[in-house]
Amino acid sequence: MSAVDVDTAIDLANKTSGSDEISRRLEALPTSGYVWRLVILLSLGGCFEIYDLFFTGYIAPGLARSGLMTTTTQAFFGFSGIGAFVAATFAGLFIGTFCLGFLADRFGRKAVFTWSLLFYTAASVIMACQTTPGGLLLWRFIAGIGIGIEVITIDAYITELVPSWMRGRAFAINQAVMLSAVPIVAALSWWLVPLSPHGIDGWRWVVLIGAAASTIIWVLRLYVPESPLWLARHGRTTAEAERIMRTLEAASPTAAPRPAPAVATAPVRAPVETGYADLFRPPYVSLVVLFMIFNLCQAFGVYGFSNWVPALLVQKGINVTKSLQYSFIIAFAYPLAPLLAATFADRFERKWIICGAAAAISVFGLAFSQLTEPVLLIASGVLVTGANMTLSYAYHAYQTEVFPTAIRARAAGLVYSMSRLSATFSGFIVAFMLKEAGAGGVFGLITAAMVIVIIAIGVWGPNVRGRPLDA
Repeated sequence: MSAVDVDTAIDLANKTSGSDEISRRLEALPTSGYVWRLVILLSLGGCFEIYDLFFTGYIAPGLARSGLMTTTTQAFFGFSGIGAFVAATFAGLFIGTFCLGFLADRFGRKAVFTWSLLFYTAASVIMACQTTPGGLLLWRFIAGIGIGIEVITIDAYITELVPSWMRGRAFAINQAVMLSAVPIVAALSWWLVPLSPHGIDGWRWVVLIGAAASTIIWVLRLYVPESPLWLARHGRTTAEAERIMRTLEAASPTAAPRPAPAVATAPVRAPVETGYADLFRPPYVSLVVLFMIFNLCQAFGVYGFSNWVPALLVQKGINVTKSLQYSFIIAFAYPLAPLLAATFADRFERKWIICGAAAAISVFGLAFSQLTEPVLLIASGVLVTGANMTLSYAYHAYQTEVFPTAIRARAAGLVYSMSRLSATFSGFIVAFMLKEAGAGGVFGLITAAMVIVIIAIGVWGPNVRGRPLDA
């Protein structure tokens, strides 16, 4: 071995050793207001991703009212229907998560967190100006790419800023803050979609308001540091990582550090470049396949309901204005459910929380499909939404913490992209089932998907409670 090779090996070992030390220090962090502020700041950035995802369903009646899209189509893959609009959203999300998740691993969490949202903002403004179905679908697809990159980056970011003993609560709070955008977009849609203020379709105002508000990301990024674990694993120097760690530790000067975790971190070894092909080889392949199957199925539960609530209500004979009013009431369950889940988020294994939530989606969803009394209908909708959001916070934490830091965003993006692929086709499938079998058929499909989730995660899902990153 040459002197250059020896120096390179020593440098790689030093970087890995430093990152292992930072991982241990992160795990020993006591709770502090500073850590929670970082979680909330990142979550505020994610509000616009949620706003964008959920206006897909809320502006659907407005798209149909304006004549730009239709609720259902004669052809299964009808590109003039709402199903195509939903599909374009998730096709873009698929590209963002599957093809571009590696950007956060290569360039850092902070940079990608900032630029992906600005990319989405520009695409959304252009989309709101479209007057043809083709133009609308194209720019919806492009906006979806930015959102896909954003969501994976935020998940990896939060995973690396909080210790395992509070990670469940951190993701529950993250989801609660992000999902506070849902009642806002529901209220705006209820108010604006039936109208045409200043001669402009109400649904366009809903899109533009979200795009304009998202520019505050430029302010948020000034207060959020880079992930110290990413810096240590990937950066050219550990000096900045050390500075950030000292800030995190100094934020709770009166609190005693937590004891070192019982589970040892992985032994020190030089990091190696990992490509997508390597994710389908040991030791990652079993986890990748498991979470790909999980994400293919969970999307039917989460998006098969959330993106279609107004349309499902209209199909049950409720007019557009009333359906948006009911949807607005149901929307309050989005931020409240993760807040309630924060009380038990770290008390139980993540896999069993996911299984319990999937079972609840099936039970309450079938009730929603059969009920017509407004109070009972809204109550069952709230319960379905609560179960969906409990499932959501749990799997966002679960599918990032099981992968090592060096490939976290890339691997999580790969498996999460399956939910985007599934949701792309679920738009057409739900539209078809709604036409042929009504709300009962839609929720029969969702129940079948949730059964697969319960079996896959319950039998093969790894335990993660109390385990430090890279263990």
